[in-house]
Amino acid sequence: MNPGQSHFIAICSDSVGETADAVVRATLRQFELPNTEVKRMMNVRSEDELIAIMEEVSRRGGFVAYTLVQPELREVIKEESVRLNIRAVDIMGPMMQAFIDTFNDTPKRTPGLLHRLDEDYFRRVEAVEFAVNNDDGKDVGAILKADLVLLGASRVSKTPLSIFLAHKGLKVMNYPVVPELTPPTQLKEIDANKIIGLTIEPTHLVKIRSERLKSMGLPDDAHYASLERVQNELKYAQSLFSSLGCPVIDVTDKAIEETAGLIMKQI
Repeated sequence: MNPGQSHFIAICSDSVGETADAVVRATLRQFELPNTEVKRMMNVRSEDELIAIMEEVSRRGGFVAYTLVQPELREVIKEESVRLNIRAVDIMGPMMQAFIDTFNDTPKRTPGLLHRLDEDYFRRVEAVEFAVNNDDGKDVGAILKADLVLLGASRVSKTPLSIFLAHKGLKVMNYPVVPELTPPTQLKEIDANKIIGLTIEPTHLVKIRSERLKSMGLPDDAHYASLERVQNELKYAQSLFSSLGCPVIDVTDKAIEETAGLIMKQI
């Protein structure tokens, strides 16, 4: 395969396309396809829209992944995939059919049910706001209000984990563990099971920090990214975790989703 070749994947949905997008991106991680564009087409409700999407996919030599609940639209995309010789992957169809065959029930076929504004939705919005407002220890008082507190050295994925978990409805606060900073006393006032310590292999963290410095136009051999500094920080963090008696998760080579899954099991 030509390493410079571009690739195109269309996400077609009669709602926001989040389900298909998640499946496509999870699969994409298993391949070395750096020049891949994933384009999401949302709220598709007409045959003309579908035909235009399929023709674009044909021109660009890609394929389409879709979540369409209306039978007529599902038929159109199948017909167009045959006409244009495009692969179309039905993300939701087989699962819906399994429900029909197994439970002898009929689906509502209403687009966007997953994203209706309900109590869960507003709880997630509130949780995301909480995570953003309390990123990197901005307000230590929030420790007492949080559902979960993430502790760890710089660049161990505390922020993306906080946001990911917030989308699950958890109010997450993350706090940087630095030898020069005295840990907040509030950490001793909450249940240790509400705290998760994050650690990582030192050489892996050195690489992450070096890349971060490069992206900022700074020397990648700064003290911040030295092996000695990283080892000292991680050793200090481990001593803090031990004193708090909190669970510890090693995030080395783990995707955010995988680490979040371990945290959800832990709490």
